[in-house]
Amino acid sequence: MEFANKEYLFLLLLIIPYIIWYALYRKKSEPTIRMADTFAFQRAPKSWRVTLMPVQMLLRLLAFVMLVVVLARPQTQNSWKNKTVEGIDIMLAMDVSTSMLAEDLRPNRIEAAKQVAAEFITGRPNDNIGLSIFAGEAFTQCPMTVDHASLLSLLQGVRTDIAASGLIENGTAIGMGLANAVSRLKDSKAKSRVVILLTDGSNNCGDISPMTAAEIAKSMGIRVYTIGVGTNGTAPFPQQVGGTTQYVNYPVEIDTKTLSEIARSTDGDFYRATNTRELHQIYKEIDKLEKSKLNVKKFSKRYEAYQPFAIAALIALLLEVLLRLTVFRRIP
Repeated sequence: MEFANKEYLFLLLLIIPYIIWYALYRKKSEPTIRMADTFAFQRAPKSWRVTLMPVQMLLRLLAFVMLVVVLARPQTQNSWKNKTVEGIDIMLAMDVSTSMLAEDLRPNRIEAAKQVAAEFITGRPNDNIGLSIFAGEAFTQCPMTVDHASLLSLLQGVRTDIAASGLIENGTAIGMGLANAVSRLKDSKAKSRVVILLTDGSNNCGDISPMTAAEIAKSMGIRVYTIGVGTNGTAPFPQQVGGTTQYVNYPVEIDTKTLSEIARSTDGDFYRATNTRELHQIYKEIDKLEKSKLNVKKFSKRYEAYQPFAIAALIALLLEVLLRLTVFRRIP
C-alpha cells in the first residue's frame, strides 16, 4: 500500500504530547472534594467504570490515527511488472463453415472443437495464444494474448452462422485460414511458434492455396499441426424443413493428403479425429510441445483505499461519544 500525501503522517507525532498531557496534567482538571482524612479510602476497591476510563482516551487516539491515514490517502500499488515465464506462441485456426454443424461429434463438430480448445487454453496459462477462424474467408477472432479470460470469451462466441448468414463467404479456405494464423506469428520472438489448424473438409476456395501457406509457414520456422475432424463415411447434418429439424447423411470429405503434406513440410504432425474422445487425445499430445521463455507485462490499477480507515475512525469516534454520555457520564 502506498500513500499519496505522505506528509500528513507526521501529524501522528502529536500523539506523544497528548499522552504526556493525559498522564501528567489531566488529573489537575478533574473535579475534587476536600476531606479531613483519606485514610479510610486508601484500600477501597476501584469500580469497573474507573478501571475502564482510559478506554475513552484509546478510542480518541484510534479515531485520530485513522483520520490522519485518510488524509494521507492510502492507495493500492499501480505499476507495470515484467515477468519471465515459460511458454510458446500458438495460433488456433478453426474451421467455422456450416459443415461443422454435423453431429458425428457430440453435440456437434463446432461445439466439440470449442470445448476441447478451451480445455487446451486453460491448461497452458503461460502461453501466448490467439484464434483465427475461417470458412470461405478468414479473419482473426483474437490476436495472441496471455489474457486467456478474454480469449475464452471470444472462443465461446464462435458460431457457424456467420457463414450461413452471409457475413463471410461460405466454403473451406484452408490456405486462407493458415495464412491468417501465420501472419499473426511472423513478428513473434518466441523460440517455438505453432499453428493448430482444425478443419472438417477440403480446400475449395480462397486466394491462397494450402501448400503456399504451408511454404510461408516453413520459411518462418512455424510448425503446423493439422487436425481433420469428422467420422469416416457419412455424418448426420441437421436441416430446417418446414419449422422442424431433419437429418441428412452427408459424405465426410477430408483432404487428408493435403493436411498431411502441410504438417510434414512444417515439421508438424497430422491427426485424424473421428470422435470427441480422439479430439481430446490429440490436444493432449500437442500439449507436450517444447516451451520457451516469454516476457509478460502485468498491469495493476491504482485504487483509493481510504474507505476502511474512514469507517474505523467514525466508529471509534461515535463509540467514544456514546460511552462518555452513558457509561462514563459525570455529574456534575
